[in-house]
Amino acid sequence: MTVVVAIVHAGLAAVWVGGMAYSLFVVQPKMKKYFGPDDEGREALTTVIASGNRWKVVGLIATIALTGAVGLALGPEHWGIHAVKGVLLLGASGIFWYVSWRHWPRRVFSTETELVVLRRQLVVLAGTMLGLTGAAFALGVAASQL
Repeated sequence: MTVVVAIVHAGLAAVWVGGMAYSLFVVQPKMKKYFGPDDEGREALTTVIASGNRWKVVGLIATIALTGAVGLALGPEHWGIHAVKGVLLLGASGIFWYVSWRHWPRRVFSTETELVVLRRQLVVLAGTMLGLTGAAFALGVAASQL
C-alpha cells in the first residue's frame, strides 16, 4: 500500500511542478512572442486557458497533501524531511490562493498600466511557487533514497 500511495503522491507532485514549469517557461513566453504588442488578444487567450482551472488545482493540492499524510502515517521514517515538504506545500498553496483569488481578479479588471505591473508580479509569484514545489519534490526524492 505504501508504494501505491507514494507513486500517486509523487506523480501528482510531478504534474503540479511540470505544469507550472511548462506554463512559466514555454506557454507564457510563446504567447508574448505570438501576440506581440496585442495585449488584448493575449489577455483573452490567457483568460480562456486559466478558466475553470482553479478548483482542479485545489483538488490536486489537496490530494498531494492527503497522500503525503497517508504515506507518512504508513511509513513515518524521515518525518523531518516530510515536515519541511509540508511547509513548502503550505507556502506554495498560499501563493496559489493569492494568485487565484486576489491577483487574477485584479488582473482581469486592470488598466493597461496596471497590467504590465501585474504580469511582472505574476512571473515572480509563479517562479516562487515553482521553486517551493520543486524543492518539496526534490526533498521527496531525497527522502525516498535514504
